[in-house]
Amino acid sequence: MTTVHTSDPLVGQLLDGRYAIQRKLARGGMATVYLADDQRLTRTVAIKVMHEGLGDDQDFIGKFDREARAAARLSHPNVVSVFDQGVHNGRPYIVMEHVEGCTLRHMITREGSFSPERALDLLIPVTSAVAAAHESGLIHRDIKPENVLISDRGQIKVADFGLARAISAQTATATGMLIGTVSYIAPELVTHGKADPRCDVYALAVVLYEMLTGSKPHTGDNPIQVAYAHVHKAIPAPSSAVKTSWRESRNGIPPYLDAVVTTAAARRPADRPTDARVLLDHLRQAREALARGVMDDPALSERMRSTTLDPENHITEPVPSLRSPDEGERTPTLRFTPSTPVSPGFPEITDGMPYYDGPVESAPAQTRRRRRWPGLIALLLAVVLVGSGLWWVFAGQYTATPAMDQLNQSQAQDAAERAGLQISFGNEYSEDVPVGLVTRTEPGAGERIVHGGTVQAFLSKGPQRFNVPALRGLDLATASEALTKVSLKVGSVTEDYDDDVAAGQVIKASYEEGTPLKADTPVDLLLSKGPAPVTLGDWKGKSYSEAKKALTEQGLKVKKSESKNDPEIDKGDIISQDPAAGEVHRGDTVRFVVSKGPLMVEVPATRGYSLDRAREVLTKAGFKVQVNRLISFGFDLVQSTNPGAGTKAPEGSTITVNLV
Repeated sequence: MTTVHTSDPLVGQLLDGRYAIQRKLARGGMATVYLADDQRLTRTVAIKVMHEGLGDDQDFIGKFDREARAAARLSHPNVVSVFDQGVHNGRPYIVMEHVEGCTLRHMITREGSFSPERALDLLIPVTSAVAAAHESGLIHRDIKPENVLISDRGQIKVADFGLARAISAQTATATGMLIGTVSYIAPELVTHGKADPRCDVYALAVVLYEMLTGSKPHTGDNPIQVAYAHVHKAIPAPSSAVKTSWRESRNGIPPYLDAVVTTAAARRPADRPTDARVLLDHLRQAREALARGVMDDPALSERMRSTTLDPENHITEPVPSLRSPDEGERTPTLRFTPSTPVSPGFPEITDGMPYYDGPVESAPAQTRRRRRWPGLIALLLAVVLVGSGLWWVFAGQYTATPAMDQLNQSQAQDAAERAGLQISFGNEYSEDVPVGLVTRTEPGAGERIVHGGTVQAFLSKGPQRFNVPALRGLDLATASEALTKVSLKVGSVTEDYDDDVAAGQVIKASYEEGTPLKADTPVDLLLSKGPAPVTLGDWKGKSYSEAKKALTEQGLKVKKSESKNDPEIDKGDIISQDPAAGEVHRGDTVRFVVSKGPLMVEVPATRGYSLDRAREVLTKAGFKVQVNRLISFGFDLVQSTNPGAGTKAPEGSTITVNLV
């Protein structure tokens, strides 16, 4: 597909006299990523340039610079390297390693859920990278499948280290925005925006849940509902969201892996592993257990609920359960914090507290009554916030993609500009949409898109047709490959005799070469069985001229290999043939040896010879002798011969000797 992008002011520019911007790779809510050539080091890099307005605050530029430098110092094989940073026309940018491949999001979209082994094999390198960042004092804050890159060689790398924290430091001050994808955001980031390594641990747990189940743990009609769910609802064990049981299949999710997810995704930060290094140890222990075929190990499950790392053997003491066997049902407790956020007014709202430990129904009625007014107040405050910064984070930053189907390029451009969007154009074939008009858009009409985002519109190239290739003379396999290459396929295959095309090769197709056809149109093929069979008779002793005429009419080739004398075969008749009588094929060659007749020999003179002498001379000349006594004088002298002396007679023929 040919893609034509609308003009981008940065494309073609040279940043800092070093980075030649080639083309735009992606656009997000905070920055645009470009492919560029580092002309100093002669290498391809990715450059993330902040959108206009983010660099207006000098305090932000300073914080951004510090974060980028800190990320650049983070050296780990599973981290996308940060090479450089700077400011171009007031817009901060960072120069990063360019990774050719796909994202974890693409893999999840394509494959759905993964087996536990595959999920851990993918997440362990990610967690290792995050653990290295935590040890270096960096918090990612935006762990999500989109930020996990898998190169074409299978190497796993995490992108955007340090960027989220730098941005959030500025935007939180200016607008109260939350940075981080809402599906993976830790509850404390929603409530008070303060982050520590356990925010990354929470996000990693959500990513693992999604890989194991193929779906996110919390969903909603809009981002604010999802954020509310993260604050108020515990993430369930991933095994509860799949049909396969670990008791029936090794593809099931064992209890200790459930424990890894639910512990790392605990709503209270104190109940999670302290950092990614602890989570990494849990993941490695789980992977080792899977490799050994262990599907249930209560002791291992308890270790997975640990929040700290044993430096000696990496096996931590389990955290006591909230409910012991002899305690029975305990009274739910509420934990209040000064930074508790206002929650949206959903029907099930109780008090808006993020750390409620038990079901609402089990709380005392008096307590519920006392909390009714605070809940209503929280609802009113939520409405106010929705009208300001929080609304912008979860809803206001989005708009709807305008309908562009059947518009031409200019009309689509105008529609995008009216909606405050950018647009890029691609081309695709369409059976229904006329050439030059929009067939579809991504996102589709009416779907959400970030304000200022880019809509991808596809212009019709008309019906797609594929020309039938040259097929005559190809064998079936080669003809099938030739059709497949042009998106056609082999239809029915029949056979027939053909004098010119070798057996097994295509004589003709149901469509002439160059005929334009729809994709997947079947093309029938007629294969040759070679020349048709012909019955060859025995032509020995028969006329060569007659044989040649008859065999030529049968489609055979006739050749006179030689001619020789034969005392028994008349001149012009056939002495022998090759091949002998039987079945041959049209186009085959039949060779004949043709007789020149008997060899003619001059009869020697024998007049006056005695009979014995005459017999000797004639026999030596190759003749047979017959005696005829004309007058019996008793001399037996040769009077004459028949044929006469000096004439020629066939060798081996009989000469009559007349005696007197």
